[in-house]
Amino acid sequence: MSENKEIEVMQSVYDKNDEVAAKINASLTEKGIFAINVMGAPGAGKTSTLIKIIKRLDDITPYVIEGDIEADIDTLTLLSLGVKTIQINTGGACHLDSPLIGEAVESLNIEKGVLFIENIGNLVCPAEFQIGEHAKMLISTVTEGSDKPYKYPLAFEKANIIILNKWDLIPYVDFDEEFFMKGVRALNKTAPVFKVSCKADEGFEEVVLWIKNNIKL
Repeated sequence: MSENKEIEVMQSVYDKNDEVAAKINASLTEKGIFAINVMGAPGAGKTSTLIKIIKRLDDITPYVIEGDIEADIDTLTLLSLGVKTIQINTGGACHLDSPLIGEAVESLNIEKGVLFIENIGNLVCPAEFQIGEHAKMLISTVTEGSDKPYKYPLAFEKANIIILNKWDLIPYVDFDEEFFMKGVRALNKTAPVFKVSCKADEGFEEVVLWIKNNIKL
């Protein structure tokens, strides 16, 4: 007859990832790089939002690490705009981890500026893993519905800045802003929420100002 035994796990499965993330963060800080982990669901407009932000950064040099399961469509778009970008394809993994980011940072050979790390389109796993960032940027949309803070709390809890995209569609969708904000503030008291529209090219000045105010490492 088999005997059940309890095994105590002494080391978190995240420990190795967090250790590498801390080293990446320290290295980027030393180089004067402000790293932003960009999170959001598929179709939230992460790359479109980055393009709008980058065009307004003035004399701040942008870099992008583009994460996807497959393909390099967004990387090619950013490269065509003159943005130094490197592609990471996970081949199935639903998030980026710090060892992947460490390799990409070395390949980019970056100097002072802002590094945007566009994570895999997912509202769950990317929020769980530190990847060396100084801030987490969550992009949500009015088309996703106002219940997302309630269904995916960790992403909203961990975010340092929340961007509510596709605001131009507010007359055409059933989005309860009060309900959305109540959910956000129950999880996160301090993260600013900016309403933007990539289609109308509106609302990004305040986002860029937030980045500039936080870039002083």
